[in-house]
This record gives sequence, structure tokens and C-alpha cells, in this order.
Amino acid sequence: MELDLQGKTVLITGGSKGIGKGIALSMAAEGCNLHLVSRTKEDLDQLAQEITNDLEVSVQVHARDLSNSDDVAGLISDIGAPDILVNNAGAIPGGTIETVDEARWREAWDLKVFGYINMCRAFYAAMKERGHGVIINVTGLAGDRTDADYIAGTTGNAGLNAFTRALGSRSLGDGIRVLSVSPGAVATERLVGLMRSRAEAELGDGEKWQSFLSKLPLGRAAAVEEIASVVTFMASDRASYISGTVVTIDGGHGANNGSFT
Repeated sequence: MELDLQGKTVLITGGSKGIGKGIALSMAAEGCNLHLVSRTKEDLDQLAQEITNDLEVSVQVHARDLSNSDDVAGLISDIGAPDILVNNAGAIPGGTIETVDEARWREAWDLKVFGYINMCRAFYAAMKERGHGVIINVTGLAGDRTDADYIAGTTGNAGLNAFTRALGSRSLGDGIRVLSVSPGAVATERLVGLMRSRAEAELGDGEKWQSFLSKLPLGRAAAVEEIASVVTFMASDRASYISGTVVTIDGGHGANNGSFT
């Protein structure tokens, strides 16, 4: 299926690793020109080189901390309004109400929750002035499938999903689509590393890490490429009537009970 994304400009936050990297590779393969953002320039430069070695697209990197509103303002000053914005930066720590203190809670939300909101505020206005755009917020399954052991993430993702539904409910009137893509467990380098360490500690063999995912559909987590493909499709005009919704990617696991581990 031709997605007609050739030449589109895409801004991806958290774009150097994991899901963000997967989205960057997927968008570049469709002929998109990229702006990649994360805190670490070295990682961004490495990915940019990897992409431009294989594909004739432009990749510009921006080492910025999007928990800082000045960096959000600086970013839009540098690049203007992209055709597509993918908010993906930030990881909220696990823990219960007793174990996540105020400082950790606020630090995590400054990047993932307020960072997403500030990026939407800035770039929505620029897209509206131009007359078109797409904003995709990558959230997480805990926003719908609440988890007391991940209470900061559950609350943050639920808030972002509600924010997305509200903003996207009438954004088509401004020529802009806003939606969330909400993955369950994804086999990022980070998740695989954590599972390998756990398997080594509990089973004496790091190669048995997949056993901890046996309760998931197909006995595995989603592949990064599967999430990236959905984001890429949703960013295209093939999904031009989709706005103000949350697209969940969980293999049906969200309806079940119990932790994936």
C-alpha cells in the first residue's frame, strides 16, 4: 500500500532508541525527512548516520530536554511546523503510591506528561496557522489497564489519552489530526535487557527471558517494528478520518487480568 508520505517532514521525540528509533526507521523508509530529538546527541548522530547511509532522506538532530519548556520553544524556533509530530520521549518509573516519591513523580511527568502537552501546545498552533498537520502521542497500555504497581505511569498515560481525545475531538476543523498510539509490552532493547537480567538472576540463564512473557498473546511482546508500522500508517493520509482516539496495540491482552510478568 502506498502511503504517500514521500517528502513529508516528521519530528520524533525520544527518537534515538526503542520505539522512537523504530518510528524513525519506518518513516525514513517511506521517504520522510526527519527531525530527531533526545537528550543525548551522540545517540542521535549514530542513528542519523545509519539512516542516511541507506536512504536518500534528510535527518537533522536536536539534543534537547523537552521537560524544559524553553527547549520546546527553541525547537519550534529552529524547525517550524513539521507535517507530522510524534511525541514519544520519556519513561515513567514503576512503583506503588508508597514507593514513588514526589520528586521522582514530578521529574517523570515533566518529560512525558507536561512535555507532550507543551509540544502539542506549541506545534498545534504552528500547524493550525499553516492549515494542516498530524500529531501522534505514543502513550501506553497502563492508561487504560490500570496498575497500582505502576501508578505514576497509569495516571500519566490516562491523562495523556484523555488530553488526546479532547484535543483531537475537534482538531479536524483546523486541518489537524491528533491521536494516541498506546502499546502494551514492546520488545525494546530496554525491556529485553531487563528481562535478561531477571532471567539470569531467577533462572540462572539470561537466554530464558522470553519465558517471562508467556502470558502475553503469542507468548511474546510486540516488536518495535509492529508499533512503528502502526504509527506510520496512522500518520499517513490513508488514516485521514482518524482523530481524537486511542489506538491500542496489545494483542487483546488489555482485556485480560494479571501482569504480563
